[in-house]
Amino acid sequence: MISVIIPAAGQGKRFGAGTNKAFVSLAGKTILERTVAAFSDLPEVSEIIIVIAPDELDEIKRQVKFYPRQDIIKAVAGGSERQYSVENALAAIRDDAEIVLIHDGARPLISRRVIHQVIKAVRDNSAAIVAVPVKDTIKVVDSGGFVTSTPVRSELWAVQTPQGFKRSLLIQAYKKAREENFLGTDDSSLVERLGIPVKIVPGEYENIKITTPEDLPIAKMILTENRERDLL
Repeated sequence: MISVIIPAAGQGKRFGAGTNKAFVSLAGKTILERTVAAFSDLPEVSEIIIVIAPDELDEIKRQVKFYPRQDIIKAVAGGSERQYSVENALAAIRDDAEIVLIHDGARPLISRRVIHQVIKAVRDNSAAIVAVPVKDTIKVVDSGGFVTSTPVRSELWAVQTPQGFKRSLLIQAYKKAREENFLGTDDSSLVERLGIPVKIVPGEYENIKITTPEDLPIAKMILTENRERDLL
């Protein structure tokens, strides 16, 4: 069984909409609705847990009534950090879950192809994340603003979501992080601390995270292009 956790409890200050950006409209549907649909459309997904700010629980429960497969969707309150939000969702996950996928609520353009590849990679390797090769040259800079080194670009990947793990492994990683007061930058960083190799699944540059208002027209353009391509 596959469970999906969708963190959407962030305040989205950079977006500046005065509301959770997950509820902002993207071509006739909310960003969150499109994100959830990407997973609810897959028959192998048996559970979707949306993590939302405590004061938005009533609103998301109202919205979910209009989502497809609403019977597999539930909402839990998030924490002060994304890591704590995912931890809350893990505590609410079904006992028979074998694989857990974690996907940003603000990434509504994830494709079925990539999701399926992540699921396969988790079954084969226990841990997998979506990423794309970095296009730009990256510099390491010190506190004074001076370059200290230039990493080899071919070794650098920009990480996206979903990130997928065997459930038992993810719970173990979160338990260790909690015991050691470690706050990671993503879920994979917690698993890496266990010495577990994490498989990279090549993603798509279209799988953008909607962070600022400028990202909305880009997302709409991608949606339009994808629809036109599907009609060919």
